[in-house]
Amino acid sequence: MDLTKFFAKSPLIPAIIQEKRTNEVLMLAYMNEESLKKTLESGYTWFFSRSRNELWNKGATSGHFQKVVSITSDCDDDTLLILVEQTGPACHTGNHSCFYETGDIVKFDDTVPDKAENGEKALKTDDEALSDLYQVVLDRKATFTEGSYTCYLFEKGLDKILKKCGEECSEVLIAAKNLSSAADEARAKEAREDVKNEICDLLYHLTVLMAEQNIPLDDINQILKERSRKIGNLKKFHETDHSS
Repeated sequence: MDLTKFFAKSPLIPAIIQEKRTNEVLMLAYMNEESLKKTLESGYTWFFSRSRNELWNKGATSGHFQKVVSITSDCDDDTLLILVEQTGPACHTGNHSCFYETGDIVKFDDTVPDKAENGEKALKTDDEALSDLYQVVLDRKATFTEGSYTCYLFEKGLDKILKKCGEECSEVLIAAKNLSSAADEARAKEAREDVKNEICDLLYHLTVLMAEQNIPLDDINQILKERSRKIGNLKKFHETDHSS
């Protein structure tokens, strides 16, 4: 395969790395002709470091390799989109993606109108916190990390995870009860924060349980959407005059 056409304009071209399973953009790096050739030969990503002025194999030191699934060039043949199976986190910070700071530059309000011909409002983007959490949990399940509580839970197995889910559920109930009986606004404010934190702890352990049982988050989201539609239909039924 003639690779020279990709480097006709520049000796370095950007390569966008995307997760096959989730379609999440993991990182952006640069390739020269030699690194692209080594990527094609090995089946794993190789890049060119502009700061060190040398080739580097992603995962060679961290163990977080990227197995190449496909490589696609853009319309101008000067940018590559590489679909990979990521082992562990892609970012050197330990985050799954290098683009983990969602909206840190700007995040447009969901009321900004869509310019589509139908004139409908742009679809609201859901908070991805739970999705990000689930991805981190999956990474911990796949790759053991020393000192990780999540890895500890997977190591201990299902019974330990179930026990923690039960404990955290009880903590939510106790925190909610404390909130309902708060004597004043100051204590109520503190108790409300406790409820929030306990719910987060429960959601975390339920996420670990989902990963242990190989239940995709998308399946849960789909069930919730279906139930939401049923609730909406029931509400519409009760609001309709059926006397005629």
